[in-house]
Amino acid sequence: MFQDITVEEWLQQKHHKSMTLIDVRSPSEFREYTIPGSVNIPVFNDEERAEIGTLYKQVSVEAAKDRGLEIMSAKLPSFIRQFRELEGDKAVFCWRGGMRSRTAATVLSLMDVHVKRIQGGIKAYRKLVVDTLGSISLDTEAIVLHGFTGTGKTEVLQQLQAEGYPVLDLEGLSGHRGSIFGHIGLPSYNQKMFDAQLFERLQQLSASPYIIMEAESKRIGKVILPDFLMNKKAAGTAIVLQLPLEQRVAQIMKDYRPVEYKEQCIQAFVRIKDRIHTPIAAEIHKSLEEDRFADAVRLLLLHYYDPRYDHTSQMYGEGSKLELQADSAEDAATRLKEILDARFQQHTS
Repeated sequence: MFQDITVEEWLQQKHHKSMTLIDVRSPSEFREYTIPGSVNIPVFNDEERAEIGTLYKQVSVEAAKDRGLEIMSAKLPSFIRQFRELEGDKAVFCWRGGMRSRTAATVLSLMDVHVKRIQGGIKAYRKLVVDTLGSISLDTEAIVLHGFTGTGKTEVLQQLQAEGYPVLDLEGLSGHRGSIFGHIGLPSYNQKMFDAQLFERLQQLSASPYIIMEAESKRIGKVILPDFLMNKKAAGTAIVLQLPLEQRVAQIMKDYRPVEYKEQCIQAFVRIKDRIHTPIAAEIHKSLEEDRFADAVRLLLLHYYDPRYDHTSQMYGEGSKLELQADSAEDAATRLKEILDARFQQHTS
């Protein structure tokens, strides 16, 4: 038979050995929210889940179980094969650790495929995440990147993270860049998924003497940042990135890819059009329609984003401030690494 383990036991075990988590819920449930790093091998697809749910509500529990058994029996060979293709230790979970994960674990054990089951399912994991984020004390120094729109802050963070620096990429965790255009070309996660990814990343950075993050507002897309992060940002050391205007335009063109997402860019612009002086707004709209995207970006920076950027000392809270002038995001990353390595002697891998 299979073995049940708690979420806390799984967390302890994953620090010592690799374990693949398998979410056996439907694909739509998996897309909406899952434990980061999980793979999806559903017991029922979305249509089958809807059919069984209808039988459960409108006919009877037995009718729903019978139909579920019929569907599961037909797909057993494929279901078991997918599990056998996964190497190493495995654990399954569903919403509350109920029928779907129990059925999957039981069938697999009968076929000599050994898996564990997460007690309480993703609901128990969610409770652990919420409780932890609600009581966490982030006793580490914060290095906070500031700068006008287009200064490549996200690219700098991604480059440093790839090299092992302790980066907390909040835009990456939220799947959103934070602006009215921020959802374009990104997944835009909900609050549950953001919290889960934040929890996992903080676990990875728990031994680091400092973290590097961007100066985000309280809301990024669909998610709200927890107070402890806002407080950490306010008290952190501010690194203000400064890039030439034309380099900022090029950076935005690279990040947002308006050639690929023209209609989405126009739709997003329409939402802020009334906040810009009418002749300028008309010229921006015309530039977007005529595929003169760099012209539109330049005007947006000069007449919308830059004036809105609060460049006063209030922005930096109680922490210190350093200005970092660079020619490009890559140059900025190199200069920032020099500052970090000099300040902390070594970077965290």
